[in-house]
Amino acid sequence: MDDYPLLNLFLTMMYVFLWVLWFFLLFKVVTDIFRDHSLNGWAKAGWVVFVIVLPYVGVLVYLIARGKSMGRRDVKEAEDREAAFRQYVRQAARPEDGSGTGGGHASELAKLAELKEKGHLSQEEYEKAKAKLLV
Repeated sequence: MDDYPLLNLFLTMMYVFLWVLWFFLLFKVVTDIFRDHSLNGWAKAGWVVFVIVLPYVGVLVYLIARGKSMGRRDVKEAEDREAAFRQYVRQAARPEDGSGTGGGHASELAKLAELKEKGHLSQEEYEKAKAKLLV
């Protein structure tokens, strides 16, 4: 193989890729073992020992035995994250006074400034309302 340096480079890159892929798969399996709430502590310990002592066989057996439920847990986690994000966005977009009109303090301050400019509020009334709004 010394006659083909490009082949050596290709094989080295392939070995590195497979090595990284293997570690990714190993970490994914170990993470899934600890994320699974249906396994008790002894079962988790058994799977971890099996995966560490016999890594290739352990990971392959885990994927065969629990691969389908592993996929379901991934989907459930993604759905939970999406629901939490949507809830956060709804909560962040809701005005603080709960009126449902949107805008929060910024829109209220703009309305106060507009009323003051039109002469509907005196400077003293404007300052009191602004202080009450900002507290």
